[in-house]
Amino acid sequence: MQLAIWTYEGPPHIGAMRVATAMEGLHYVLHAPQGDTYADLLFTMIERRGTRPPVTYTTFQARDLGGDTAELFRTAAREAFERFRPQAMIVGASCTAELIQDDPGGLARALGLPIPVIPLELPSYQKKENWGAAETFYRLVRGLAAPPAPRPEGRAPSCNILGPTALGFRHRDDVREIAGLLGRMGIAVNVTAPLGATPADLARLGRADFNVVLYPEIAGTAAAWLARTHGQAATKTIPIGINATREFIAEVAALAGIDPAPVLAAETSRAAWYSRSVDSNYLTGKRVFVFGDATHALAAARVATEELGFALVGLGSYSREFGRELREAAKPHGIEATVTDDYLAVEAAIQAAQPELILGTQMERHTAKRLGIPCAVISAPVHVQDYPARYSPQMGFEGANVLFDTWVHPLMMGLEEHLLGMFREDFEFRADSAPSHLGAGPVEPAAPGSARWAAEAERELGRIPFFVRGKARRNTERYATERGIGTITLETLYDAKAHLSR
Repeated sequence: MQLAIWTYEGPPHIGAMRVATAMEGLHYVLHAPQGDTYADLLFTMIERRGTRPPVTYTTFQARDLGGDTAELFRTAAREAFERFRPQAMIVGASCTAELIQDDPGGLARALGLPIPVIPLELPSYQKKENWGAAETFYRLVRGLAAPPAPRPEGRAPSCNILGPTALGFRHRDDVREIAGLLGRMGIAVNVTAPLGATPADLARLGRADFNVVLYPEIAGTAAAWLARTHGQAATKTIPIGINATREFIAEVAALAGIDPAPVLAAETSRAAWYSRSVDSNYLTGKRVFVFGDATHALAAARVATEELGFALVGLGSYSREFGRELREAAKPHGIEATVTDDYLAVEAAIQAAQPELILGTQMERHTAKRLGIPCAVISAPVHVQDYPARYSPQMGFEGANVLFDTWVHPLMMGLEEHLLGMFREDFEFRADSAPSHLGAGPVEPAAPGSARWAAEAERELGRIPFFVRGKARRNTERYATERGIGTITLETLYDAKAHLSR
């Protein structure tokens, strides 16, 4: 176990809390010392949930260790059932309570509660948060999912959406976006889980024709079990970015036995056109370093290179279970994947790669600030500002729009700096000049005997963005006048631009 100031993931019982908090009608009894109740703040302060997580802590103290801590757990479990009356209960121990080996699962079963009680064995000193969430969801699905029901004749195809949890990066909005996309394809959503599901909903998972796995770190294990035992196929494509969303639509259509063409033809994302615009072409070849959970890091690397024209100079994740996939994705770019949960190793890799943009977690945001590099957050762990009040998905066609805005806007200052450098001698760009749009600064008169403009040069001038076109005209005329040039040709315009860019 490694002590650190920052950590990408908490212990596995935090993952179990994410699943319990996402669901309804489920209660988590956690054998934990008094200090481990800090986890509530992750949900109420960072995710800004209006209610506390459905967790009862035994909160034993040091003086209790000489007594019967098992009885503390039995009392907590019994009182939790009587107070909250959940449909089902999960029980387990925090990393500290694991050391006293009280066996919460056996203790809970001995109580004979009239609801399903699912024990969690989460090895806190070997595994971490995402694994804990995946194991918890798998245990719930395995314990509660009923056998598949035959599909009635004439019923529309249906699917389950698996993977979204509490404290997930934009999970709420991703579910809304993908559910809408599936609806436009004529596919009904049977159950979305864990987010918003009840234990009774998990019993209905078998009624769907297939599963849509949005976050493999969370739902991959459960989806694999459903495929083995219920014969439900699961999607492999994560619909982040325009290309991946189109592939996702084709994959879902094949599983549902429908034609994807109408939905593909109705694509509404503006990101594709924006990324081909003259303004965005300036960003082509920008060096980008990507780090996050495996789902978002792999997707971000693809979008950055295929859709925005960035050059990938670094790719990594703290999701060690996906190390093979990360290394395969990095190989075509001639780089070695950074698979680590040490934020200092990530910072060192960033410094070595010298990127112009970082796509990462909250930790990389801090690193970027120290190094003076633009940054956009693409993955948990995140801070409160990355749970926006507005609709802001990462997935689907609208998600592609959000990605474009989020990733490109930090780089716009580079274009502005380029223009400032180009016209740095202009009176309106001097630091001691008043803003020209307020009319406070003196207007420099045109030089007497200004050169006239040839038609082709005038047309080329018209292609310059309007907000610097006047400055370009004046600077070019000054350049021509100083050199005794009577007619400004296309060559003169280019020469002036080169001269002023030095």
